[in-house]
Amino acid sequence: MPEVIAGLEIPDTAAVAEATALIQETTSPLIYHHSRRVFFFSLIHAHKLGVQPDPELLYLAAIFHDTGLMTPFSDVEQRFEVDGADHARKFLLDRGFSTTAAETVWTAIALHTTPGIPDRMAPEIATTQLGILTDVLGLGLDGIEHDQLGEILALHPRGDFKNEFLRASVDGLKNRPETTNGTVNSDLLEHFIPGFRRTTTVERILGSPWPS
Repeated sequence: MPEVIAGLEIPDTAAVAEATALIQETTSPLIYHHSRRVFFFSLIHAHKLGVQPDPELLYLAAIFHDTGLMTPFSDVEQRFEVDGADHARKFLLDRGFSTTAAETVWTAIALHTTPGIPDRMAPEIATTQLGILTDVLGLGLDGIEHDQLGEILALHPRGDFKNEFLRASVDGLKNRPETTNGTVNSDLLEHFIPGFRRTTTVERILGSPWPS
């Protein structure tokens, strides 16, 4: 029987159970609770928008979306979003999901920090980002019913989320600062790492080898 939290159903599938166990074992309570809250908030956004994302794909996108910040998943030097997306895609393909399903989850994760694009894409992609924005920035928080929010937070508490999440993000990015170029994550490194200054697009253009 599917688990229901705050009136929101968690897909009762083998892939969901396996992914949940994997993230609990290989990441941290911070990332696990954040990712589960993101799934619930994504579902709430979907209901409000009247769209119907595939709940299993939405869950897998949410549960894997920040794994690229953690060492087991960041095995090559690239954007952390792509790390998580690559591992999620492999997870799906290894378990017999279609290429289309795997690419949908990949895109939802790869674009989750990119403003202005996911909301024009498939429901799984759009609502994943909206759920993340709710948990990280409070987008739409005032529109969530008090009792529903309370039940979600009772199961997946925030604790000192703001500070812990910023620390985890910086820890996951500080050894590959160039991968944050052109993303919101360069803000984090510039704020928290002494002496780090991001290279601006203006500097890149004016410093290119072209004479004019």
